[in-house]
Amino acid sequence: MGKIIFYEDRNFGGRHYECMSDCADLHSMFDRCRSIRVENGMFMVYDRPGFTGNQFFVRRGEYSDYMSMTSMNDCVRSCRMIPPVRPPHSGSFRLRLFEHFDMAGEMMELTDDCPNLTDRFRNSNFNSCNVDGHWLLYEQPSYRGRHYYLRPGDYRSFSEWNAISSRIGSVRRLMDL
Repeated sequence: MGKIIFYEDRNFGGRHYECMSDCADLHSMFDRCRSIRVENGMFMVYDRPGFTGNQFFVRRGEYSDYMSMTSMNDCVRSCRMIPPVRPPHSGSFRLRLFEHFDMAGEMMELTDDCPNLTDRFRNSNFNSCNVDGHWLLYEQPSYRGRHYYLRPGDYRSFSEWNAISSRIGSVRRLMDL
């Protein structure tokens, strides 16, 4: 079971709110978020309600100055718990990336982490995908830059995973890290 605690001030000060599951609207719980403590599990935090807007991945640990670490504002408006995946289910990861919308065009398949998609496939623009397992997609190689959480399912356009462009530099499976 996951547990995340949002604090209004840096260094875990001020009012706080504990959450142990998905929460689509945190606005009524606190005004701002300047630090986060994840006691257990993995979460995506979003700066807009309904799991939209900029997103940031957090796992067990302390984030005493959330704003400077993430380059995001102090608005945390929703969070989503990422379910843990442990062996023997760790083999259920598959990511099919398509060059065109609606799963059309050339398809590239991954079952493992990839630090540089351009080196591997000579392509970094993907417009749709099919997902088995839970993945993080990063705009830049080496797991850097803006990132996006994908749950199992079909994404007919990069806008469905809240990306602003079709560029993906690297991908990582989300297991119980």
